[in-house]
Parts: sequence; structure tokens; C-alpha cells
Amino acid sequence: MKNNFGINIVSSYVPRRCGIATFSNDLAVSLKELGSGENQVSITALNDIREGYNYAHDVNFEIYDKRFTDFKEAANYLNLSDCNVINIQHEYGIFGGEAGSNILYMIDRLNKPIVTTLHTVLEHPSKEEAKILHEICERSSYIVVQSQRSFDMVLRDGTIPKHKVKYIPHGAHDVPFLDPAFYKDKFNLSGKKVILTFGLLSPGKGFEDAIKALKFAEGKYNNVMLILLGATHPNVKKEFGESYRNSLENLVKTSGLEDNVMFINRFVETNELLEYILMSDIYVSPYKNKEQAVSGTLTYALACGKAIVSTPYWYAEEILQNEKGILVPFSNPELMGSAITDLLLDENQRNRYRKKAYDAGRELIWSNVAKLYTEVFHKAAEEFKTTKTFPSLSSLNNILPSLPDVNLTHLKNMTDSTGIFQHATYSIPNPRHGYCTDDNARALLISVMHKTHFDDSSIDEYIKVYLQFVYYSFNEEIGLFRNFMSYERKWLEEVASEDCNGRVIFVLGYLIKNVKSHSVLGLTKNLFDNSIKNMTQFKSPRAIAYIILGCISYIDKFSGAIEIKNILNKLACRLFEFYANTKTDDWSWFEESLTYANARLPQALIMAGKSLDNEEYVSSGVESLEWLYDILHDKDSKHLSLVGNNGWFVKGETKSKYDQQPVEIPGLIDACYEAFLVTKDDMWISHIGTAFSWFLGNNDRQEPMIDFTSGGCYDGLTSTKVNDNQGAESSLSWLMSLYKMIEIDQKLQMNNNAGTEKIFKEYLARVV
Repeated sequence: MKNNFGINIVSSYVPRRCGIATFSNDLAVSLKELGSGENQVSITALNDIREGYNYAHDVNFEIYDKRFTDFKEAANYLNLSDCNVINIQHEYGIFGGEAGSNILYMIDRLNKPIVTTLHTVLEHPSKEEAKILHEICERSSYIVVQSQRSFDMVLRDGTIPKHKVKYIPHGAHDVPFLDPAFYKDKFNLSGKKVILTFGLLSPGKGFEDAIKALKFAEGKYNNVMLILLGATHPNVKKEFGESYRNSLENLVKTSGLEDNVMFINRFVETNELLEYILMSDIYVSPYKNKEQAVSGTLTYALACGKAIVSTPYWYAEEILQNEKGILVPFSNPELMGSAITDLLLDENQRNRYRKKAYDAGRELIWSNVAKLYTEVFHKAAEEFKTTKTFPSLSSLNNILPSLPDVNLTHLKNMTDSTGIFQHATYSIPNPRHGYCTDDNARALLISVMHKTHFDDSSIDEYIKVYLQFVYYSFNEEIGLFRNFMSYERKWLEEVASEDCNGRVIFVLGYLIKNVKSHSVLGLTKNLFDNSIKNMTQFKSPRAIAYIILGCISYIDKFSGAIEIKNILNKLACRLFEFYANTKTDDWSWFEESLTYANARLPQALIMAGKSLDNEEYVSSGVESLEWLYDILHDKDSKHLSLVGNNGWFVKGETKSKYDQQPVEIPGLIDACYEAFLVTKDDMWISHIGTAFSWFLGNNDRQEPMIDFTSGGCYDGLTSTKVNDNQGAESSLSWLMSLYKMIEIDQKLQMNNNAGTEKIFKEYLARVV
């Protein structure tokens, strides 16, 4: 009786059109075919679209890469499975979250040995990329790299033990050493000398250089055909359509090469790809970027015994050394054309390169690669020791609760083609009160936050509606924004309050920092630039705070924006003066009263201090936030009792307890998180949990403020009951708070704040 060994591969997977998906499928097949079938291989598939793909039966769990809770659930599932080892196929861009941080939700919870295959090792990773990769390597039993250079780069900072890193080459298919003419009849290319380059079309892969190189090749091209094989990369097509392919086709036309270049505009399966490679006389790999750690197509070409012309990216330099191929400089079509010409004219030379390549490729065939992986997998499983018991799914959910699901039903119901309505009667939109820029700006912020976290294209139409409302609210004659609009689309004022204008700048700054769309960025930046100059004399501390926050986001995107830096410096000084001039022994605040969205003021001072390297601003911001939280916190009941809008809290008087408004909470969560970042005091994380729990019933009336059916939030907490209406401001405040909690959870994961995250999770376990 054979002992089965369970392997689960976490990766994108066929039929998804992605190089890692193809690699993982080939590896899975080879592992299953090895020996007498002891390896039992299953797949945890990463989806880049919500609906997923039509997978084969070997996929037993699916993850939507933008939904971090899926990674948690996958870990729970795998912990309860009978697999012996988890193989994570790591590539930047397939895991979702900032710099692929969502994978940390899985690896932090797995109670199985992990072997991670690194497909890309960067020479100069960003701080976030380096941090996440280090966390993955730290948690993995073994790290597999596919080139010697990657091996050296992983070890260079000395933090990863050498014994954990294993070199296993990229696999290739075992094919016979065939004459290229064998398959040419099938593709109607008999008598042609075929030059092939392959890959999902995208800028940076050098396809235009391959076309230009053909122009420099000698002869009249009568018997030469260059084939560009591959569909346009899905991400490129999604954002730019076929503009890149069209530019290549136009280059062919202007170069007079229409009879010598063939585009195969589709994704080809492995067997057909191998036939194309075997049919080619020369394989060209024209990458423009030296930092290419591995290339599956180059590996295939080598193992098929092709005469190869390549640019000297890292992997090509390594795999083609000792005259297994010809290297030409980057972006030099003339020398590439010369190398191609030499090979076309000298059959003996071409065959020498072919034989060397084929012989070297025998070490790379998938059966050999599968043996090496199996050895590492068994070693990882044998060495893996843990004192933990594998918890049940239910106990894991108790320890690691999830935040409430995002529900945008009410947001969408409150929105028509003009914008979001201000008010609702119960959950039904009330058009009588029309619209306001305040709420449409907030809705715009929420929509972009949703897009940032979940990459959900269904929100794009709402982003457009809210952005066009904000754009239309700009009064070009005055250079400031209007606020209130009737249901009949008539503006009810020429200029909004300072606070409203400040909030718009706050939102525009967030968009400038976070949106990916060039058109949205362009419009948003123009609005910001054209309005900010008219706000420098504002007197409202709250408006100034919002403007400061918007300026900081702007500078995060455009660090050299001197004019915005000067405005930030000027307004931060003014906000600090408000605080210094108003503060007394028993009143650590910026004004003579506490009203609404109070925490935005200390948040702005803390963040301005960080941005301007002014410790006095930071310490004053933290001090004022501590005072505010102390005012809001009911120490006996351990919940927040917000300042009510029925009288507010004027210095020297009694704080109004009702009506409490949800708009206070998102700013408080933001401010407490900024205080945590500068103080590293976990107390602020507990404060964040207390603030968020106000929505969930941890408040003066012990009643939840959220309608989980509609996704809306009730308008306020009165002395007798919850206000049943679900207006825009309240519902948007809830969503803003929820998205911020998701972001904080992700960042604590990414920054490896294990102790802090435990506090965060333990608190959520009590209140969610």
C-alpha cells in the first residue's frame, strides 16, 4: 500500500491566462506523474475576477485576490485538509493588497509547512515589497528560486539562512530534437525561415525591437517570416485596449514588412506553443528590462533546441552562457538584426547553437524538476514541527473574527444620475432635500476606497457620477465650490462654507494619491490646483484641518510640489496657533467648543508634523487627541458617548449627550491610527476598536447603528431611540469607518505588528 503525500499549490491556475498559471499547471501534472502516483496534488486558485474561472477538478478552493477574507478562509480550509505541504507560487501582482500583502493573511494562519517559489526577485524592491517578501521567507520552511542570481539576491541582506534557499530550475517539456521543417506544413510556412517571439503583448517586452531587427536583416525577406505569438496582456487590454498591438502593426506597415511579419493574436495552449517553437529556426527574446529573473518561454526555447538571440537580461545571461545562445545589447535592433542574419546565412552555426541548447535543456525537463520539488516538499514536511494543535474552523473564527462585509446596496439606492441624495426616510431616498457637494465628495471617497481595496469595476459608474457632481459644483468665477443643489438641479448658493470646501480638498487629495485612471487623476488634480489657492485665508480650524490632510495626500503623490508644500506649511502653522492660543489647563483644544468631526483637527496636526518634521506639531496633536478621547469615553461603561449636536460642548458648560452623529467616528479612527504610528502605543489600537464598536451597539443606548440588510447607517442616537432614517452622511461615515478598519487590519499584517494585531483582533472578537 503506497503512502500518499498531499501537496497543495497556491497560485493562479489554468484556464487563467497568466504565465504563473501555466507554470503551476505543468508542475502539478509532473508531480502527479512522478513515480507511482504517490503525490496527491490539489490547487488553491487565485482569481483576478470575482466570477472566477472554469477550473478542472484539481482546484479545490478559490480565492478572489482583492478580498483579504478569502485568504483567511483558505488558511482555515487548508489547516483542516490532509495536505502535507503548501507550495506558494509567489509573483508580484497576483495576491492583491498593497504590494501583494493579502497573502500574509494566509501564511500567518497556516499550520502546515510552506515552500515558496519565487518567480521574481527584485534588485530594488520598494520598502513594502521588501517587507512582505521577507515575511513570506521568514514563515516558509524553504524558498525555491529558479536562477543562481535570484539565489544570491535572496541571501544578500543576510536575514534568510542559506540552508532555506533551494535552486530548482524552471521546468520545460521533453520534446524530440526535430528539424524545424517538421511542423511548417501544418502552419503553411513550408520553405520559410521562421523567427519566433512569444508572450502576452505588453510594452517592455521589446516586440518592436524584434520587428525593427528584421528590417536590418540582410536579403529581400522573401523566405523569412517573423511570428509574434500571443494575445495582448489582459491588464494592458483592460486599461489601454489594443493600442500597443496597433502600434506594432503600424510599425510593420511603415517598415514595409507586411509580408514578413505574422501576428497570432490569441493565447495558445502548451502543446500548440511547443509546435510553434519546434517549427521556428530562430527564437528571439527581446526584453528591454535587465531585471528579469526568469523566463518560461526562453526555457522552453532552450529545451526545444532553438538557435536563440536574446537581450542580456539576468536570466538570459545565466541560461545562455557558454555559447548556448547569442546575446545582443538592449534596445539595439541593428545588432539584433545582424545576429539574426548571421544565423540565417550560416546553417552550420545555427545547428551548433541548436544542439548546445537542446543538450542543456535535458536537465530542465519537468520530470527532473518535479523530483527536485518532491525532495524539498518531503524535507519540509519531515522537519516541520509545531506544538500547536490544529484548531477547528469554528474556533479559528472565534479567535480571528472578520469585520462585517461591505454592503453598498444603500449607497447605490441613494444615487441617481445626478448624485447621491442628502436624506432618506427610513432607507428610502428623499428627493425633497436634493443633493449636496459634501455628501457627493464623501461618496466619491468611499467609491475610490472600495475600488482600491477590491478592484471592483462595478463601482466605476458611481465614481463617474460623484466626480462629475463635484466637478460641476466648482464655481469658476469665484474659484470655490458650491454645496446645496435642489432636486431640479439648481444651485441654491454661489459658494459653500469653508468646511465644505475643505472637505472637498481632503477628498480630492485622497483621489490624487490613490486613483489609477489617468483621466480621473487629471481632472482631480486640476480641480485641486484651481481651488486650493483660494483657500489659503480660511479661518475655520476644521476647514484648515481638511485642507492640510488633502495637501499631505497630494504631496505623497507629487513630492516636488513646492506650492502645495508652502500652503501646507502655512496652514499647519495656523492650526497650531489655534491650539496654542485656545489651550488651557482643562481645555486642550483648538476652539472654545467641541462640535462635529472633531478628531480631524488633531489628525491634521499629527500628520502635518510628520510631513514637515515638526515634533511640536506631532506632540500637540497627540495631546489634543488624548484630551478629546477622554471627553468622549464613558469610563464606567467603556464605550464612547459622543458630543451631541443638540447644544454641542461649549467650554465651561455641560457636554450635550444627544443627538450623537456617526460623522464623528471615521475621523476618530483615522486620528487614533495616526497617533499609533507616531507613538507605537497599542492603546490607540484599542481606542480604534472602541470607536468602531459604537456603530455595532457599544454606545449609550446599546443599540446597533447599522442596518445590515440595506447596508445603511441610522442618522443618529437620540435620547429615546435610534433615528431610523438612513441619510447619506451617516451611511457614508459607516462605510468610511469600515474601509479604514480593513486598511488598518491589512497594514498591521503587512508591517508584521503581531502583538498589536493580536490586540486589534481580541478587541474585535468582543465587539464584532
